[in-house]
Amino acid sequence: MNSSTLSDFDNSAPLDPYEHYAALYDPQYEDGSVKAKAAAKAKKKKQDQEQIIEQLTDSAEGLEAGFTTTYQPARHEGVWLLSSLRGFYDQALIIDVLSQVKGGKEASVYRCAAHPSVGEPLAAAKVYRPRRFRNLRNDKLYREGRSLIDIDGKTPKERDTRLKRAMEKGSAFGSQMAHTSWLMHEFTTLDTLHKAGGAVPKPIASSENALLLEFIGDEHRPAPTLHEIALEPDEAYPLFVEVMRNIELMLQHGLIHGDLSAYNILYWDGMVTLIDFPQVVDVANNPHAREVLFRDVKRVCDYFMRQGVECNAASLADNLWWRYNGRRPEDEAADLSRFEEEEEEEGE
Repeated sequence: MNSSTLSDFDNSAPLDPYEHYAALYDPQYEDGSVKAKAAAKAKKKKQDQEQIIEQLTDSAEGLEAGFTTTYQPARHEGVWLLSSLRGFYDQALIIDVLSQVKGGKEASVYRCAAHPSVGEPLAAAKVYRPRRFRNLRNDKLYREGRSLIDIDGKTPKERDTRLKRAMEKGSAFGSQMAHTSWLMHEFTTLDTLHKAGGAVPKPIASSENALLLEFIGDEHRPAPTLHEIALEPDEAYPLFVEVMRNIELMLQHGLIHGDLSAYNILYWDGMVTLIDFPQVVDVANNPHAREVLFRDVKRVCDYFMRQGVECNAASLADNLWWRYNGRRPEDEAADLSRFEEEEEEEGE
């Protein structure tokens, strides 16, 4: 993001702090926000949404001159998409966007033609919708205990008073930092797990609003999720063992996926790949860690039991927790029944 744009935005304006950042990167950003209009009248320095779109369109036109995509997005999506991916194009990591393979509330995934320097013909670009992150239910549960990290994957210095003030005020800069931290937690987790031998996509690069990852699938279709398929009886158990190996590997690195289920596990060529890590939980510093682990294991077991695998989620989760946390489940203060009740309410 252009730093001058951030500095021109008055932090004291009565504007939802995500609106300014979302206007830059969210194709579903709505024109004419009441708060945005009020802030625009009160603060002359603030650019309204139409001006931002116009500026981004101008820059996107320059990008399109050398980066004509096979995938043809809608106008607003095109501005958002090209602005988010232009860094990967400039770094000679991708040469084309071929198709959208997944559209989601928090992010969309695109199949890209990779530059020869990447070493693979395809790459997956995961592009985020910043405005949507504020709508994640119970997101505080996942962020609790996690440090902020910047675009370089580093923790800002505690004496950075500008950042501290921005986060306290919920300013545009503070919201940008929160969004960047959310994105970078996913990237650094993937990097850690991939280097450790985890069944995750290889991370290639990150930008302010997107991740570039190994593409799982081929030129014809992306890998389906486990939720979309029924496994053959002779392959269900080995794949269950592999998923549990990855859950244990995460615990060895002090991490819990946070949203693991058959929806977030890809299946391709007889192998599984775990995806979607923005909600990763810090085991040592998050007081809800055991409950989150229990839920992840339960969801995995629920799927594999339907595939004929005999397993006990509670026993598996308790054994893993005791092995890597050093405290027996019965000694935990966490109230699992309360957590399960919240999950039931969320599913209604």
